[in-house]
Amino acid sequence: MATLSMSPRRWSTWAGGVASSALAAAVFAVLDVVDVVLCLVYAVLDGILEESPVRCYCHRRSRGGGEQEEEVSETLYSRRSAIRGALLGLLGLVVRRSRDKGRACNKWRSPRWSDCGCKSCVAWRGTGSQPAGGRLHVVGKQPTSSSRDDGTDETAIFLHGFASSSSFWAETVFRESSILGSSGLLAVDLLGFGQSPKPGNCMYTLKDHVEAILNIIDIESSFHLVAHSMGCIIALALAAKHPTRVKSITLLAPPYFVACDEHTASQVALRRLAQKKLWPPLLFGSAVMSWYEHVGRTVCLLLCRNHRLWEWLIRLLTRKRGVDFRVRDLTRHTHHSAWHTMHNVICGGAGLQDTHLEAVQAAGIPVMLIHGVRDPVVPVDCSRHLKAKLPQAELRLMPGCDHATVVSGRERGFAEELAAFWSAAAGSYSYPRG
Repeated sequence: MATLSMSPRRWSTWAGGVASSALAAAVFAVLDVVDVVLCLVYAVLDGILEESPVRCYCHRRSRGGGEQEEEVSETLYSRRSAIRGALLGLLGLVVRRSRDKGRACNKWRSPRWSDCGCKSCVAWRGTGSQPAGGRLHVVGKQPTSSSRDDGTDETAIFLHGFASSSSFWAETVFRESSILGSSGLLAVDLLGFGQSPKPGNCMYTLKDHVEAILNIIDIESSFHLVAHSMGCIIALALAAKHPTRVKSITLLAPPYFVACDEHTASQVALRRLAQKKLWPPLLFGSAVMSWYEHVGRTVCLLLCRNHRLWEWLIRLLTRKRGVDFRVRDLTRHTHHSAWHTMHNVICGGAGLQDTHLEAVQAAGIPVMLIHGVRDPVVPVDCSRHLKAKLPQAELRLMPGCDHATVVSGRERGFAEELAAFWSAAAGSYSYPRG
């Protein structure tokens, strides 16, 4: 009866919402079926083409997985639906037998047959059985010689977000390095992205990412941390591990989600960042790549494995010698690295953030939060909730800015904000020496 009393405009809005929800349910039901079929297809192909296939997450977590298994996010196993459950029950025996072949493999099995093996994608591999040092790729911007002479050298470490790379900083903020004075700037390609190692036997947990960063920095010295999106989760974990070495933390569009009565923080993060909706397209793509392991692998098989072809086509169509770094970064990872990082860092890390925030607050580390009001990827409420957990933090909400333009397009303004924050942080926090 309530719908009959609606105005024509409200009724059309309500009807449109119902139709959109029904269409979305139908599309994702089809994806459920496709993902299960692809599960069987990849199980067979991996069994033929790989010596030690990597197991998928279509079945429940096995018990007794050890410390590494405990760090795996529950969201990898909780992506359930009635359709998937029924089909996986029918195909479970075949899939399980193929999957179990890869359980006891300690090799650096990368690239897989479905990954790109071009020179740039495997440049991190050494001549032996492991990558050369396993060190992350870093892009540095050193201060001028005159600023070094005054004895005020500082180091700032920049961490990028998901499906990005050090180029996010090198192509934007680093061009305004003169504003940042005597600071040495280091932009890191996180494990599994850009030109950094992408080992196939890694679970890409939060601990893996933090340890990889610690391997490339002098932990005896102090430094600033600047992070965007997913990088914020890693930055907080790094600061919690070595709070006396962190001069300040700047977080842009930080994903922060709290548990509710029905869902854990990890489940809330998955449902907020990858809602099963058809619009906007970015959200639909995130849902497909986060909920459907084998559909996502197929997308990476088509895009990432053939990135040289797509880059050539883009150069041909645009008549430019290069490809925009944001487009290039979307393909510079493997499905294995992106899939596990999404779940084990973004979702799994949500359950650890409060502990990390407590350590940051106890150490009195200055924190600045910057968030675009129009961010369609990470809700602006995330920074508001984070501010409530860190009352001493400085919160800047940027009208008209979204997830990317919180930095891109306002590089100079952001560099000025960063320089002012670092200067204020130096006066409000005493840092240990040696």
